[in-house]
Amino acid sequence: MNSELAREEPREAPTAVERLFYPSEPESWDRRMLLAPVTALSWGYGLGVRLRGALYDARVLSGERVEGLRVISVGNLNVGGTGKTPAVLHLAGMLIREGRKVGILTRGYGRRSKEPLIFTGAAPLPPVEEAGDEPLLLARRCPEARVLVGADRRALARRARDELGLEVVLLDDGFQHRRLARDEDLVVVDEAAGFGNGRMLPRGPLREPLAALHRATLFWVRTATSAVSPLTPLPGPQVRTRYVPTAWVDPTGAQHPPEALSEVSVVALAGLARPGNFLRTLRQLGVRILDAALFPDHHRFTASELREVEARAVRLGARVVTTEKDAVRLPREFEAWTVRLGVEVLEGEELLRKALGLT
Repeated sequence: MNSELAREEPREAPTAVERLFYPSEPESWDRRMLLAPVTALSWGYGLGVRLRGALYDARVLSGERVEGLRVISVGNLNVGGTGKTPAVLHLAGMLIREGRKVGILTRGYGRRSKEPLIFTGAAPLPPVEEAGDEPLLLARRCPEARVLVGADRRALARRARDELGLEVVLLDDGFQHRRLARDEDLVVVDEAAGFGNGRMLPRGPLREPLAALHRATLFWVRTATSAVSPLTPLPGPQVRTRYVPTAWVDPTGAQHPPEALSEVSVVALAGLARPGNFLRTLRQLGVRILDAALFPDHHRFTASELREVEARAVRLGARVVTTEKDAVRLPREFEAWTVRLGVEVLEGEELLRKALGLT
């Protein structure tokens, strides 16, 4: 439990990783020296990434093209927390409303099974241990789409075409997955965070150097309420979007309007790479955050951790609230309210339709 957050209004960057990757002020010389070993690891990682990228750019390596299947990659340069999942859901919804047969290809990060899975939200879902949390969330929110989970997304793409007769697939978290050729490369950028400290993993949030942005065919920009320009100008067309809370989902599954918990005391529970976004959303909804239990991304909550969260909520007279991604990892008997996010496209709707092959 993050007791620091129980005593004061949660910070914009409430975790150590967020404060390292997205510092609010320039780092001191002493801090840079302290982090020198991590910086060295970052240089090694960056060398490997640049070498791999150069091999693809020189066509020594190439991605497999699955003819007859439109592949739309949705990815990011930062590790975690840019808002990729709501983007995938919005794009899938656009395609389905136009009558397209849609699939979502995803690795299923953190799942324990290595067997490929294909399912929809219209049928009984596999356990989170077999599928991963994000695939289950995608299936629940978009039951008309086929969700294909597995490490070999080239094989999944062939199955999407040959076995399922799909017309288009969204390659979830696909910007770095260059083994599968794509028709469009959408890169999601959170304007509030930009590219953090501009450093590569593990010293910063970047999976690739900023130069990799030139591969993108379209940028999906999540606008900030207080605009903070990204670290570097984006080298391509942009779709500007806003993420808005659309509903609260109570422990029974019933939906309530966004203002339903205004002025209600809550304990925030999340396992996210950047929980600051979640906390900011809660403040927008007008809830009173009395405490926050913040865990690493894709964290598997233990029974003892959840008992502690429940006990703290009872002592504070508060409700437990969480995200949709975290909710799929919670046992059915654990009572938590879930905030649901939707997407508003502010600019670039026609660019988006063109990228999806709808015009």
